[in-house]
Amino acid sequence: MKQVKAWSGRFGFLAVIFLLSGCFGNENLSALDPKGPQAQWIYDNMILSLYIMAFVTLVVFAIFFYIIAKFRRKEGDNEYPKQVHGSTVLEITWTVIPILLLLVLFVPTIIGTFDFAESQAPEDVEDAVYIDVTGHQYWWQFDYEEGFTAGQEVYIPTGERVYFTLNATDVIHSFWVPALGGKIDTVPGIENTLWLEADEPGTYMGKCAELCGPSHALMDFKLIALERDDYDQWVEDMAAKADVEQPEDSSVQQGYEVFQENCISCHAVSGPGSASGPTLTNFGDRNTIAGYLDNTDEQLKAWIRNPDDFKQGNNMVPFPESEISEDEMDSLVAYLRSLNVRDGENAE
Repeated sequence: MKQVKAWSGRFGFLAVIFLLSGCFGNENLSALDPKGPQAQWIYDNMILSLYIMAFVTLVVFAIFFYIIAKFRRKEGDNEYPKQVHGSTVLEITWTVIPILLLLVLFVPTIIGTFDFAESQAPEDVEDAVYIDVTGHQYWWQFDYEEGFTAGQEVYIPTGERVYFTLNATDVIHSFWVPALGGKIDTVPGIENTLWLEADEPGTYMGKCAELCGPSHALMDFKLIALERDDYDQWVEDMAAKADVEQPEDSSVQQGYEVFQENCISCHAVSGPGSASGPTLTNFGDRNTIAGYLDNTDEQLKAWIRNPDDFKQGNNMVPFPESEISEDEMDSLVAYLRSLNVRDGENAE
């Protein structure tokens, strides 16, 4: 009895954890709360398929219990029941009905699939946004037509389709913003395309949805949707940083020199990015480090000291105190904080 109670308690605990698991996480990381037309289409088709499956389940169970009740063995039934070897009507019925149900799912699925496969904006659309996405272990690179690169955060305008071209440099990744649309793989040597649209401004969480190594679960990014005027201003500010600017503030001058000596070979801070590490042009605007750590001075220092403590298997080299002293680290953090294009305010 004690063993039964123990197992019952464990089962109850696991059941509670399972049910509560849906209550945690960012509100913009759910495919069940669509924020764009593509995500809405996926959600609507998911609900449609759920209704169809529920209908089929109810019909099957109704027939099952009806047969059990009507044809059960009754008292005095000692003879074999009448043997039925087939029914043409039933055979046709249970063949045609599934075909019709599949067609209900098939038609909107095909229409939507071809729509989502569009890689170019219609000719009558002006100022369409095109962004090249490259997956790396374990970060994302976003190259804009205006000649600059953003890393770990991608900005788009609201209320219009944004067209993405996707690739990868090492292994297969998968680009996914659950609140805005479906996922698509980024494959080395193969170019895939995708469009997304955000109905309203906000920050939408993105994930890598393809197992790509020991830190796959931490390969996050943010998609930040802005009103068109705000987006155009952001693009203008990012494009204006065409050259690496030496800071005028003497308090971050030392940090700039430390950065030039140790970091510039992998991390660009303006213009086109590097394939070695995320671009840091607007690092001071970001809420996170490496896509998921809170962007605090303590976390930033710990990340630079030994990034493998946070993202196992990443390609960034550690910088112990023997290479960057504590004073130099403080100045480097101050310099990185000065890298922003949104007046030093973190993106919301």
